[in-house]
Amino acid sequence: MELENPGHGRGQAPPRPLTQTLFALLSLPINVVSGLLRFLLGILRIPLSSLSFTNNATYRGLRQAYPNSRGATRRWITALEEETGAVSFKCVATVTSGLDTRPSTSRRNMYPPTSRVDGTKILPDFFDGTYEEVLDICHKKGKIACVILVSDEHDDVAEFKRSTLTDPGFVRVLTENNFVVWGGDVRDKVSWDAAQKLQATTFPFVAFLALQPRRNLSTSSSSSSSAVLTVLSRHHGRSVPQSGPTSAQALMYHLEHQLLPRVTPFLTRYKSQLQEHERDRLLREQQDKAFQDSARRDRERIQARIHAELEEAERVRMEEATHRQEEERLLAERERQERLQALRLQWRRWMRRCIIPPEARGGTAVRLALKLSGSSRVVRTFPLNSTLTELYAFADAQTIPLTMQPEGDPEHTPEGPEGDLQNLENYIQSQAQGPESWWGFKLALAYPRREIKWTINTSLVDAGLKSGEQLVVELISDSTGTSPHLSDDDYESEGD
Repeated sequence: MELENPGHGRGQAPPRPLTQTLFALLSLPINVVSGLLRFLLGILRIPLSSLSFTNNATYRGLRQAYPNSRGATRRWITALEEETGAVSFKCVATVTSGLDTRPSTSRRNMYPPTSRVDGTKILPDFFDGTYEEVLDICHKKGKIACVILVSDEHDDVAEFKRSTLTDPGFVRVLTENNFVVWGGDVRDKVSWDAAQKLQATTFPFVAFLALQPRRNLSTSSSSSSSAVLTVLSRHHGRSVPQSGPTSAQALMYHLEHQLLPRVTPFLTRYKSQLQEHERDRLLREQQDKAFQDSARRDRERIQARIHAELEEAERVRMEEATHRQEEERLLAERERQERLQALRLQWRRWMRRCIIPPEARGGTAVRLALKLSGSSRVVRTFPLNSTLTELYAFADAQTIPLTMQPEGDPEHTPEGPEGDLQNLENYIQSQAQGPESWWGFKLALAYPRREIKWTINTSLVDAGLKSGEQLVVELISDSTGTSPHLSDDDYESEGD
């Protein structure tokens, strides 16, 4: 984390009142008795439900044992107002606006024209939640946090409260730049925990925190996912004179000339991203609402239609007749598809018998591997003068079921002219649906992918195929429904 460590010192605090000293002496026996009581109750495992005493400072240890983080912060803010005679800025903004409720964000961000109202000093708008909630606000809203930690046991704290925390210029800078201000006394557990996390040892202590990009990422590419909460600077020590590290003048100069110019650009981009995400969220909500409204209207229309259908028996009968006709049409179409598939199977078996050349032997041949659907793979060595038609016929034959042995393949074509390679190519070329649809698949080189389209009178060499290449059989849709379905379970794979 990026740190700044200004110098620190100690100043002379005003003497404590005599009554406070006497009360501390008188409360010493009570402290001893209460300590023994807590010790005995702890040994006996008896819960200590509540203790009520008049001096909160004396029994601060009890609050640490059973901490109430939010309550401790509110008590400290109330005590700070009583000690300094000042009021919180949000109270002044409420009175100035003439409202009794908490002011809106726009009013709270407007510093009043004067630093005092009716002679009353003004404190920053302290957040009365927990320290973890402050960090959460920095994450969710992209704000800069000002954490103020004090200890009344330090002599410099009283002057810091009177001079720095009520300084009009310091309050103005915090308010105009929308800082989230949080503070407390380290004698309270929640403030003590914050001091440990911020490594605060000298008081008064002021730290500024905000989201910043991670150091291993450039600022231009930083985003909400790459931002991390960073301690921008630490200030501790005396607040007097004006050059003191925690004086209002020193803090204002640091904020206006160093911290804000350094962190504002990133926070501006971060807030823009938050606003964009919020807009996207609202848009999704609107879309969901519109979808729900549309679905509701659809349900209403469906219900109305069902009601009308129940009332109109004649219309129902017409729909049933239409449904029967549709079933008959689908049945006829299914039978037609089965006839076409049976016819196509006859073509495959005839090509396996009459078109596919015997597997070549020797060096002057083209050895190709075909990858079928699934994990099936076949290898075939074709003569050097083989054509694409023979290659396609071989790939087509892989769809023949294993139950149909080559010995039963037909010697004649199922339709068309008497079969040879030239007549087959002319027949395929003349099909209305086109050659690619007739085959029902296409071949392509595996890598880099290159489609090997079927063309008439084209040899494997002219098609650019070389020995050792691998082809992939890619199925295509066909309006006739005669596309082959290559499967490892139902069809054969010839020698590897």
